[in-house]
Amino acid sequence: MQGFIYWFPRMTLYVLVAILILTLVALNRWLSGEDLSHLDQAKPAPIMGDPPSPANAEVAATVRGFTASSNGGGGLGRSRIAAMREAMDAIGSDRVYASDIRPTSGSAPRGEWVMAPGCDPRRRLLYIHGGAFVAGSPKSHRIITDRLARDTGGAVLSLDYRLMPEHNRDAMLDDCVNAYQWLLDNGPEGPAPLTAIAIAGDSAGGCLTLATLAHVKAQGWRAPEGAVAISPVTDMTLTAPSLFYNRHTDLLLGPSFGQLIRPPAMLRKLIFAVFNRRSPASPVLSPLRGELNGLAPTLIQVSSHEMLLDDAHRYHRRASEAGSPTTLQCFANMVHVWHIFSPQLPEAEFAFEQIKQFLTDCGFVADSHSEGSST
Repeated sequence: MQGFIYWFPRMTLYVLVAILILTLVALNRWLSGEDLSHLDQAKPAPIMGDPPSPANAEVAATVRGFTASSNGGGGLGRSRIAAMREAMDAIGSDRVYASDIRPTSGSAPRGEWVMAPGCDPRRRLLYIHGGAFVAGSPKSHRIITDRLARDTGGAVLSLDYRLMPEHNRDAMLDDCVNAYQWLLDNGPEGPAPLTAIAIAGDSAGGCLTLATLAHVKAQGWRAPEGAVAISPVTDMTLTAPSLFYNRHTDLLLGPSFGQLIRPPAMLRKLIFAVFNRRSPASPVLSPLRGELNGLAPTLIQVSSHEMLLDDAHRYHRRASEAGSPTTLQCFANMVHVWHIFSPQLPEAEFAFEQIKQFLTDCGFVADSHSEGSST
């Protein structure tokens, strides 16, 4: 009896420690998902940017100034978010755009229509802006949406989706999929049939583009002719190697979001899961980890020097292995979403030419329009 009394507390302690270890292992597996490091092989050679054009030095200086102005006093709190939003909305504010830009109205999703002269409203492109899920707007991305409108001849709906921290990621995806569904039956002037539809986005918007693409397939809706993801986030577990080895060469994301990878992995994943009420490995949040078979043709463009290089590469590898037609184009030495520096940056011009060619090959751009030039 005395031996039992002696051993019982110790056995209880062993059991509790074992339960704690098993709980932590199960929690980590739920938060992290499958190990995808096997996808980090055979990365593509850059198609442009090595060496970079002379204009790239000026772009780098501009980006350093932008990151300084959007710092908001440091930290990752609301002051920085407010500064980011203000700085992003100022991008391209001094430009005169060729497209007619007007806010949506009535039952349309919140955002703005961007339509070049001679626009065909039966061809509709949903654009989902970037901004780390906390900033950005249709206004901040007019350089891109105006260019896509001119290049494709379609009506571009630039979506003003809900942002964090006021809303979670489910709300953002709801806005995106609802906008896509609405576009199937509605154009700039109201209800009207369409002849072609496409979807595109950059950075955080690239993530939402790929998540929307998967949702469209799962719902059995009409698939887009093509999808374009520029420098997309594809995995919110934040395990891609380039998040670490490119944080010093990524002039835009490195100074601000390099901090996100500093806390212990388990802690940052847990915080993310609590806020979004989902595991970071959920396909809803991390399109890389979903069912990637049967998707529409997709073009992904990424820079060799940005933190999201491996996010893009992993998605391309996994989608291609699943049989979905996916093209990855890598540009050397570019900043994150270098397209915003069109037309001064030759690599941005070439990237847009590649997007236009892709959407032409997919059947989104009408033959009559693809023969012309909107640059």
